[in-house]
Amino acid sequence: MVAQQARQVREPEDVQGLRASELAPKTPAAQAQMEPLQAPRSRAISQVSSPSRKPARADIALQIVPNWILMAPTMIGAALLNGVAIAHLPRVVDALLIIIAIAAAALTPAIAGFERRHVRRSGHRQVLKVASVSIPMALFGIGVSGWTASAALANVDSIGLLVIVSSLATLILNRRIVGIVSAQVGLWGGVALQVGSFGSYFALAVGVIVGVYLSHKQSRADALEENRLLERERRQVRAEEILNDYEQTGQGWFWETDRRGAVVYVSHTVAHVLECNVDDLVGRPMADLFDMSRQGQENERTLAFHFTARSAFADLALRAATPEEERWWSLSGRPIYDSFGNFLGYRGSGSDLTEKRRSAEHASRLAHYDSLTGLANRFQMSQTLEKILSAPNLSHRACAVFLLDLDRFKQVNDTMGHPAGDNLLTQVAKRLERAVGQVGRVGRLGGDEFQVVLPGHHQREDLAQLARRVINDLSEPYSIDSHRVVIGVSVGIALSPDDGVTSEAIIRNADLALYAAKDGGRGRHHFYASDLHSDAEERRQLEQDLRDALGQGGLELYYQPVVHTSTERITGFEALLRWRHPVRGPMSPAKFIPIAEDSGLITQIGEWALRTACRDLANWPEAVRVAVNVSPLQFANPNLPAVITNALASAQVNPNRLELEITESVFLNDDEGTDAMFASLKRIGVRLALDDFGTGYSSLGYLKKAPFDKIKIDQSFVRGATITGSRNGAIIASIVSLAEALGMETTAEGVETLDELDLVRMLGCSHVQGYIYEKPLSLAQATETLRVGTTAIAKGPRAARAVRHTLLRKIVLEHGGQTYHGTIRNISATGALVEGLWNVPPGTIFRIMLAEGEMATATARWCQEDRMGVEFSSPLELDQNGRITFITPGAPSNSGRSLKQRSA
Repeated sequence: MVAQQARQVREPEDVQGLRASELAPKTPAAQAQMEPLQAPRSRAISQVSSPSRKPARADIALQIVPNWILMAPTMIGAALLNGVAIAHLPRVVDALLIIIAIAAAALTPAIAGFERRHVRRSGHRQVLKVASVSIPMALFGIGVSGWTASAALANVDSIGLLVIVSSLATLILNRRIVGIVSAQVGLWGGVALQVGSFGSYFALAVGVIVGVYLSHKQSRADALEENRLLERERRQVRAEEILNDYEQTGQGWFWETDRRGAVVYVSHTVAHVLECNVDDLVGRPMADLFDMSRQGQENERTLAFHFTARSAFADLALRAATPEEERWWSLSGRPIYDSFGNFLGYRGSGSDLTEKRRSAEHASRLAHYDSLTGLANRFQMSQTLEKILSAPNLSHRACAVFLLDLDRFKQVNDTMGHPAGDNLLTQVAKRLERAVGQVGRVGRLGGDEFQVVLPGHHQREDLAQLARRVINDLSEPYSIDSHRVVIGVSVGIALSPDDGVTSEAIIRNADLALYAAKDGGRGRHHFYASDLHSDAEERRQLEQDLRDALGQGGLELYYQPVVHTSTERITGFEALLRWRHPVRGPMSPAKFIPIAEDSGLITQIGEWALRTACRDLANWPEAVRVAVNVSPLQFANPNLPAVITNALASAQVNPNRLELEITESVFLNDDEGTDAMFASLKRIGVRLALDDFGTGYSSLGYLKKAPFDKIKIDQSFVRGATITGSRNGAIIASIVSLAEALGMETTAEGVETLDELDLVRMLGCSHVQGYIYEKPLSLAQATETLRVGTTAIAKGPRAARAVRHTLLRKIVLEHGGQTYHGTIRNISATGALVEGLWNVPPGTIFRIMLAEGEMATATARWCQEDRMGVEFSSPLELDQNGRITFITPGAPSNSGRSLKQRSA
């Protein structure tokens, strides 16, 4: 009976568990999507049952059944029914036992409280449970049985009533097998004690054995079930916590809509981003969560399509309807149906896509734009050019490309450091964008190389004007870390379709034009021409030949004497680099020095020149010095003092016999490194000379701190100084006065005539160098000159004749209202040889049209047959190289040399 009742009690749970398993989600993914929607209800339950969000093991372990108090009214009713059935009052003892049983059942809450407060061990709780259940039942069974027996009735008459009480006890104990067995044993044990027959005792013993067995088995099953329930609850709590953390950390959120697309559930994360409450979003269309006006039509149609077609979607990028900040979400969802296939709505998840999109945009920007300057990079500029050249309309394929290379940027980078170089590049980029404006796109190809693409047809004069503006703007001084920095830029220009129709051809030809601009003296622009290909090949071959000459001893030094003006004795020589090419013969330094600077060979050549000059100086008299030119790149090399020290030590030469000639360009980057280099050189004991003073970026500021021993006056001031009206003499006098005030010597370079020698001597120059005394000499010639004596003798013309240029040009001469045609054979700034007019009287004045827009007034000085010499009333304008401007308009200047070639 006990086993049967136990099985009847257990069956509903199994059925309930089966139904629960049938309703539970079959896959982890389904569970994950259902659990968030149940999260609010689960959290509420968890907060009520366990504030700590852990399974309540203490409540499950309590053994006293609170509902056991219901046995008190049950026993009262059963006693009343028994009295009515047997129509007999109980004996005092029986009544007392029944009353005690009812009272014991009624004290169940007090016993449960005692267990909760004082009984801690599980075994003690089991004993208390058995006692609280079996004792009342045993007393009730003895009392009822004795009551029935006192009425002289058989116990069979009260069996039905006791079975009812037993069944009610089983229901009240509800699947607690130990309690049920204790109740049954107690009740029927009391009856057996009252009856006192062998059969009753035997039946009781069998029932006890079966009950104990079932209790033991059920206890193990209950323990397993308890562990299963605890594990299930732990999993639910863990899943809930994980989902809560997932939402709270902003990694994602969940949503659900009804069949009309209205929001049924949405995570609080969404409401926080949209700056509203969750309740405000519930009931609103799902599309209201997004700003469809900024999505682009594709995403808007895609979202509407999925909602209409009831199809699943994943990772749909949508812009959140945020009032200010731009936020993007990735949305995923699937339709949900009930068991009958009816559409219920959508359920899904979302995540924040903002940072991912920003990272993608940043990566895209890095792929298309220069991270330092913000300009388009090489890839983006290439795409821009390709897009123009591949336009469907042929007329839209025209464009111009500028390639720019900064002059002297490497010196800034080496002397002031890479941060200063980066700062300079940033300023250059801003100036370049400002100069180009909206007419073209500016990009940085890398290093100090920039590119400009100008779409459309452009006149060459307009492009030349833009190039000149760019050169002027980029050549203005920069302020880098409180230092004044001056650089330059060279520009190569190629046009499409004139110079190529593919991007490769355009870039290659613009690069060739850039090299031509750099070869022409830097700081200028050059348009592409077809002959530049041969020039580029020539330059490449010269660079290789120069490397071979440096390694195989193909270079040599020539020495030009420096003479004291008052004693006319040789005080020293200037070392001048010469290269006799095995095929081309003697090469001008103006030709190969720029190649050496661009290729980086200048440092090795300069070190070779220092060692060679010191070795040659060791064989000359002690009073003789030698001057060696130091390029700006050499001066910026921190190893220069060590190189000089080693050269002096190897040749056993006194340091004050070595003079280093340094140009003003080393002061372009006026920083601590320049001052430190000067200090290091002076500690060695060498002399320092400021070369080509007045032709570069002159500033009196550096003279007060740079420890120069000599100032060399450039030959451009000496030439023409004796011509009437020339200001060169005043400039020379000012330089001499300045040098004397600072305690420095002066050397006038390029003195070629006796008049020039007299002038510089009269103005106070301490030394003279030029062809008036001697041209550059080989080592053997210089040694022989010193062997004969150090006295120098001036030899040369009294006055300088203006440089004449051979020319064959038709001209028109006007005199007395008549025009004549003639031909110029040669020309200088002051006169010309004209052929074609016969018997012209000396003193005849002509107006001569030399070129379009170029008129000059000239006087005939002599005439022989059809030739006459004319003198211009005012000298013609010359460029910086001494050439007549109308012959070679826009001719570039050649500046920035390091190891120089003197006048031939």
